[in-house]
Amino acid sequence: MAVKERVGTVVSDKMEKTVVVAVESRFPHPIYQKTVSRTTRYKAHDEDNSCRVGDRVRITETRPMSRHKRWAIAEVLSHSPKADKSAGSTAPAPEAAAKEVSE
Repeated sequence: MAVKERVGTVVSDKMEKTVVVAVESRFPHPIYQKTVSRTTRYKAHDEDNSCRVGDRVRITETRPMSRHKRWAIAEVLSHSPKADKSAGSTAPAPEAAAKEVSE
């Protein structure tokens, strides 16, 4: 049996070692032939807690790890630009800014 793979975007990383990945599928409506997009959310195992919201990831089907978790992160295709900006922020901390104003 072939291993199922999906590519999607991380929409939640609030759990320990688990992320929620939204996978969008597009298909023509059977009667009207308009392109319909449907989003499915998968809970995926993230062993290193390396994924952040907005990351583009590839997930693969795996053994059941919990009640709802049957997918695992295979690779991170691209990191979110929001995560990169917040990690490298050069803005001073609020405490430091408050000290400068009071002096």
